[in-house]
Amino acid sequence: MTVPTPPEEATELTRSREHDTGRSNVPGTGLPTTIDPRRFLRILEDPWFSTLVEVQDLITFETAVFWRGRGVRNVHLPVTTGSVSSPMGLGSDSLPVEVELFGARTFLADSMQFLLEYGCRLAEHGTYYLMPSFRGEPADDTHLNQFFHSEAEIPGGLDEVIATADAYVRHLAQAALDQLGPRLAAAAGGTRHVEDFLHTDTARLTFDEAAQMLAGDAASIRSTDGRREITRHGERRLIDKLGPAVWLTHYDRRSVPFYQAYEGEDGTARNADLLLGPGEILGCGERHVTADQVRGALRDHRVAEDDYAWYVEMKSEHPLLTSGFGMGVERFVMWLLAEKDIRRIQIAERYNGVPTLP
Repeated sequence: MTVPTPPEEATELTRSREHDTGRSNVPGTGLPTTIDPRRFLRILEDPWFSTLVEVQDLITFETAVFWRGRGVRNVHLPVTTGSVSSPMGLGSDSLPVEVELFGARTFLADSMQFLLEYGCRLAEHGTYYLMPSFRGEPADDTHLNQFFHSEAEIPGGLDEVIATADAYVRHLAQAALDQLGPRLAAAAGGTRHVEDFLHTDTARLTFDEAAQMLAGDAASIRSTDGRREITRHGERRLIDKLGPAVWLTHYDRRSVPFYQAYEGEDGTARNADLLLGPGEILGCGERHVTADQVRGALRDHRVAEDDYAWYVEMKSEHPLLTSGFGMGVERFVMWLLAEKDIRRIQIAERYNGVPTLP
């Protein structure tokens, strides 16, 4: 049952939403023209942000509940890495954030997938974490420079990780509905979108099938040097046609990072994205098992082996079939709260190159 928004709360939410997201952006940067120095004070007077804190807390707690029930272990990992998951090669979908610490070149973590794979050699049923990630490309209405990443790596192949990731998202959605129903309805204008998702099986199709379905719409699929990629517009079209949720699988292997396993000789990868609400909220894939497979993929994607030598050696000494996923927490929250601009889902704003307080 959809719970209506109380009139007094709806008025406050609408007023704050218009004030917070109505600003224009600097062209090509994703940055607001001005950073509101009083935003942190306005937030304290806005019930919408109190609900946001409740949602964040629920996600943290219920993530632990979900993985504890499956025997998957949490690992505490650093926020720096020398092996970024989106290196400057074919298939990269983000820019790493390079920093210098005491004279040493390193990167702020864009993902800790590689160390979660490492953790799978220490924990029988897999590993997970929930922590910040950093990206160098411009922010926009579905992308943050600093965001929370819910990542996991488990033994098994693509089908196993798709089933697990689907169950995880449904677990969070059901928990939000059960525990925060009235507040969720007030913030989002209702809960029908959550109920529809929970009562509908997730559709599944391959990238080839999606390309045929979207044929004739140049804004949906773009191709660079023979590598096809789906746009946010294309993702939303698939959601409209097949949704509310869609698993899109088996992308062209050179359009995804090197670590995704190959599907035989057909030129595709054993990967999948979950499309929900604003578009892709979660990406997953099966990993290469052997060192030779990783070396071949590095060459295929034009990525130097140097920074991944340890990863290759791990595959050589301890081969293991694993698959993993990463969910952008704020994108999930966008869908849950029916928010159109992800930049609003920040208690403390952060943009690359822009000093902000607090």
